[in-house]
Amino acid sequence: MKNFSYLMPETIDEAISLLESHGEKAGYIAGGTDVMVKIKEGNLSPEYLVSLKHIPAMNDLSLDRENGELHIGALTTHRMLEKSSLIRLQYPILHDAVINIGSVQIRNVATIGGNLVNAVPSADGAIPLIAMDARVRFRGPRGEQTEDLIKFFLGPGRNILEHGEILTEIIIPPLLPRSGSAYIKFGRRAAMELPLLGVGVLLSLDEDMKHCTRARICLGVAAPTPLRALEAEKFLSGKVVDEKTLEEAGRIAGDESKVRDSIRGVAWYRKEMVNVQVKRMGMKCLERIK
Repeated sequence: MKNFSYLMPETIDEAISLLESHGEKAGYIAGGTDVMVKIKEGNLSPEYLVSLKHIPAMNDLSLDRENGELHIGALTTHRMLEKSSLIRLQYPILHDAVINIGSVQIRNVATIGGNLVNAVPSADGAIPLIAMDARVRFRGPRGEQTEDLIKFFLGPGRNILEHGEILTEIIIPPLLPRSGSAYIKFGRRAAMELPLLGVGVLLSLDEDMKHCTRARICLGVAAPTPLRALEAEKFLSGKVVDEKTLEEAGRIAGDESKVRDSIRGVAWYRKEMVNVQVKRMGMKCLERIK
């Protein structure tokens, strides 16, 4: 493996300045579970790695009691999210996802921000966050910006960040009353492997506990980037949510998916699993609401 210099800034602005001063020879590193693999495989060869691990507040996890927003620092590890009672009780869709990411050892160092920045179609962290209408905040030479997470991904391994920009936090807006959410990492076996499909569903019900006031259906490994099944969401809106309507929503979501054949699974099977898992996650949402 090629030698590199390891730089440890203590502020975001210092990190940005270091990267700018070294130009294309430098890159950021957070948990390192993806970056170090790429370096060892020869896909990355930086002369300088600018560590973000020593910047305070980038691993904060806090609920704003005034506006109800949840703020997740980009350096928050998957293990921190897994162990948080706030996440487990109020944001179960995110808890469903992080408990299935790698091993405990990986979750202890891998960060939610790195999971998003890596932008692989199989990234489990993105799907539940998009289902909750999350936004991302990032800072760079042009200053600080905020964008909807669904617009963050450009393609496999590609995102909207320009050289020097740092993803600093994820912001989840307050959930509607009577909301339930669920995520499944669907694969061939219960082991550390990439999923055949990721399905996240969030449902909010009216006061009658029957009619849907908001639906979010998000799919992973069903397109080059995370995909919102907008037609399926529109179908559920205003309807009584039961097994029959969820089955139809699953069929619509399957038609909206852009699944393809790969070494891990064929397209027709993945599409069928979209149908099945949207219904199952929808039923799980109802259980969690009630």
